[in-house]
Amino acid sequence: MGVLAATSVLAAPAADARPSPSAPATGPADAPAAPSRPRAAATRPLFLGTYTSAAGGGTGVGLATYDPATGAVSGTGTLTGVENPSYLAVHPDGGTLYTVDEQQNGGVTAIALAEDGDHRILGTRSTGGAGPTHLSVHPRGRWLLSANYTSGSVAVHPVDPSGALGERTDLVTHSAPPPGPGQNGPHAHQIITSPDGGHVLAVDLGNDTVYTYRLDTSAGTLAQVSYARLRPGAGPRHLTFHPSGAYAYLANELDNTVVVCAYDPGSGLLTPGEPQSTGTDGADGGFPAQLVVTGNGAFAYLANRGPNTLTRYAVGAGGATLRLLDTVPVGGDFPRQLTLSPDGNLLFASNQRSNSVTVFHVDQDGGGLRPAGEPFTSPVAVCALPL
Repeated sequence: MGVLAATSVLAAPAADARPSPSAPATGPADAPAAPSRPRAAATRPLFLGTYTSAAGGGTGVGLATYDPATGAVSGTGTLTGVENPSYLAVHPDGGTLYTVDEQQNGGVTAIALAEDGDHRILGTRSTGGAGPTHLSVHPRGRWLLSANYTSGSVAVHPVDPSGALGERTDLVTHSAPPPGPGQNGPHAHQIITSPDGGHVLAVDLGNDTVYTYRLDTSAGTLAQVSYARLRPGAGPRHLTFHPSGAYAYLANELDNTVVVCAYDPGSGLLTPGEPQSTGTDGADGGFPAQLVVTGNGAFAYLANRGPNTLTRYAVGAGGATLRLLDTVPVGGDFPRQLTLSPDGNLLFASNQRSNSVTVFHVDQDGGGLRPAGEPFTSPVAVCALPL
């Protein structure tokens, strides 16, 4: 594995069960939904997102299991009935899976998960936009947030006690600041809730901007409170928070950089630092896709499409700095998405062009990555969600 020496360290700038969406919630305002009990089985569920409309694509959500000890993946079938389920998320209680329907008339679909694998589609709701590429569930489990890439908007849907989705309660289109160079408009690529639960952040690649909103948890509406502008042409794609909640890391797709950002939980203000190398600055270029951070906050990993590598960073100063360690081969082509297993011991990389998912053992102390056997074959793999 080729090793690239680090050249610098960049710091951030100083700075219960599901209630009905219409009913008042119980407990603290930001209390997460009660997690489900761990399964007794040795293997764990793994869900796989794909493009059903792509040549050689899948026919629905891929179903598989993985061994938490060895990282071995075994396919168990496919859940059909969802078009282009390219991104997946699970309810905090583990009982419902949500997928985007990435198409012109975008939608989000809810799927009730069953212990015996007899999963059931609960229904689809319109996102009010085109090409939804990301979704996440608010920590309290009452609201589903989604990002429409093509139309540059973000949407909110209520989640009822069954896990099914209600009619959309809000749709916000990013109209300012203006699009970056070479962009034809806003392109919302991600929407997540801050670790403290106080704000919702939407990353827009077309506008080179991260928007911060407050979510009205009674009405399901978004109110913008601030925005952070990246340098023109950066193309921010995905934001990942450090476990401390005081810092976040941005993967910039278009200028091949990452940025450490300071985050103020009180105001929701995100303050980007200077761009940092991905370790892929040579002739092969690179299109960063996504960063993940280990649960202990000590290491971060970045997926690089094009060079087909993973960049390893050491995290310092409580999350305020990233130090480039090296890059390692991902073992596939065009790694679009990364995710860690719930225990943090395995890293899954979804390789879109090689139709595969590669799995790595994660050294919690040294940050090393060790392949866990041969890649698992999955058609147009663009998202893996291990439970």
